[in-house]
Amino acid sequence: MKKSFNEKLRNAGDLPKVEFIEPDNKMAKRFGSGNMLVAAPMEYDEIMKRIPEGKLITSDEIRAFLARKHKADFTCQLTAGIFINVAANAAKERENTGSGDMTPYWRTLKKGGELNEKYPGGIDQQMFLLEAEGHEIVKKGKRYFVKDFEEALYQL
Repeated sequence: MKKSFNEKLRNAGDLPKVEFIEPDNKMAKRFGSGNMLVAAPMEYDEIMKRIPEGKLITSDEIRAFLARKHKADFTCQLTAGIFINVAANAAKERENTGSGDMTPYWRTLKKGGELNEKYPGGIDQQMFLLEAEGHEIVKKGKRYFVKDFEEALYQL
């Protein structure tokens, strides 16, 4: 039986963990070498819940905060993206069951202020929720961004 997003969110396994990536490792070419954090899914959810209405955060800011917290050089980009999406979909699952435990996932943007097409409802839903909070969305090519997102960044 397939796990729900909330089960995935709560299933940390052996996370968080910090692994040393050697400079000659093939991962180092993509992510860099040094101490890499693989944070637990709930850590992303906890940070995303802290972002108040009208404020924003990017996945890069979350990753940098978690790296500092765990005394790592950087955080795994791949698992960060996966776990942020798990947190978003888990929030939607809870909302669908009438739970008041909401994670305002739409306030978490991708690098450069880009909207996340993988969130529940896709770009249209995230755009609707962000515009309802006073943000302006601009289209650049086929992608969507929050205009002047830096001005609304939440400081962790």
